[in-house]
Amino acid sequence: VRSRRQRQMCIRDRYLWGKLSMITRHFQQAAMLWAIFGGMGLLLIAALTTTNVGAFAIDRAARSFGTTVSALPGYEDSVRLAISCAALMFFPYCQLMRGHVVVDVLSARMSDKTQHALNIFSLILTVLLALFLAYWMLFGMLETHADAAVSRVLGWPEWPFYIPGIASLVLWALIALAQIFGLKSKTND
Repeated sequence: VRSRRQRQMCIRDRYLWGKLSMITRHFQQAAMLWAIFGGMGLLLIAALTTTNVGAFAIDRAARSFGTTVSALPGYEDSVRLAISCAALMFFPYCQLMRGHVVVDVLSARMSDKTQHALNIFSLILTVLLALFLAYWMLFGMLETHADAAVSRVLGWPEWPFYIPGIASLVLWALIALAQIFGLKSKTND
């Protein structure tokens, strides 16, 4: 005899790892690949930070010999722009794995049907939120491009760094939308 929580986990596992449609499989692969790219971006940021801190340490030691070693020029610019890309790249994968924070203190006592409806409602809100953010990021990118905004030290144009964020938000919305239809099809079975 399974508990209610075990049944919920079984339904979740069947949904996540069961037979997914071809489109949903592509979203799954895209989310995983996108998260890997985000991780590579974070590794790049860690390497830049380590190099910059190392340069400060070497500079400290070099000063005792009457010379200096400069840190990475434009370090803050490159890290700011890279983190703006990498941070959002994990959202689609997190949605795929249902890793976003869920408060089920109240819903744990509700019926399965009510929990299912609440789950679909939260997914609809997630789709709307992701598309809303993508919409405004797109306008921010267009405005940044029109203003010809560049980073202060390196002089890099800032608008291309919006593209991964917009793509992340659209992929996040698509995965949540696919989950809505996946949940609806489970009730029709």
